[in-house]
Amino acid sequence: MAVSIHPLAHVDPGAKLGADVVVGPFAVIEGDAEIGDGCRIDAHAVIAAGSRIGRRNVVHSFAVLGGAPQDRRYAGEPTTLVVGDDNVFREHVTAHRGTGHGGGVTRIGSAGLFMVGVHVAHDAIVGDRVTLANGTLLAGHVVLEDYVVTGGHVAVAPFVRVGARSFLAGGSMVERDVPPFVIAEGNRARVRALNRVGLERTGVPLESRVALKRAFRALFVGDLPRAEALARIESDPDPFVRELVAFLRAPPRR
Repeated sequence: MAVSIHPLAHVDPGAKLGADVVVGPFAVIEGDAEIGDGCRIDAHAVIAAGSRIGRRNVVHSFAVLGGAPQDRRYAGEPTTLVVGDDNVFREHVTAHRGTGHGGGVTRIGSAGLFMVGVHVAHDAIVGDRVTLANGTLLAGHVVLEDYVVTGGHVAVAPFVRVGARSFLAGGSMVERDVPPFVIAEGNRARVRALNRVGLERTGVPLESRVALKRAFRALFVGDLPRAEALARIESDPDPFVRELVAFLRAPPRR
């Protein structure tokens, strides 16, 4: 199908637009930007140079994707923002390109919902099917795994890793890694509970939810030191428990 570009939009001749892309009035698409089939770029949105946007993404008004990183060491080197398919970026979302010293790429997966005012900083890695509520701020080099959900006005510090299917409660200030499958809350955020609702909603089988409940109690409720608790549960055959153990045994990224 044909591309539809409003006459008041600015699309650089060097930009690459797929089939059935719709560009609204006063939107700006810079050269060296690539936008996949079926995307919609609303009025006043900006897709900056170095952006690689997948298919069927919706970019609402005043969102800016692919802007230069907010990093003093960035010297203008060519870097990229890579976005998957079927994401929704609401008003005033910003996602910045990577930096040369951080690998050069910021990555966002597919089927995510980025609500008003979300910020994804340079060199971050965001997984699939995340839901980030209004005002969520991800600092540079953050890793957010699949199915993470945040409440409003959450801030995640540089290099922090947030495990899959975890929930960050509204207003949380997250300065340390958050394991998968848990609820974290507070300033500074700490693990509060197993994310039972999130596990069920994302299709984790009942037997795995029961196994994770046992593992959670051993790790976060009992009096055993973390190393001893890990040793006790690491032989559990459940794949989700093994994922939890692997996350906790991984070396820090800082």
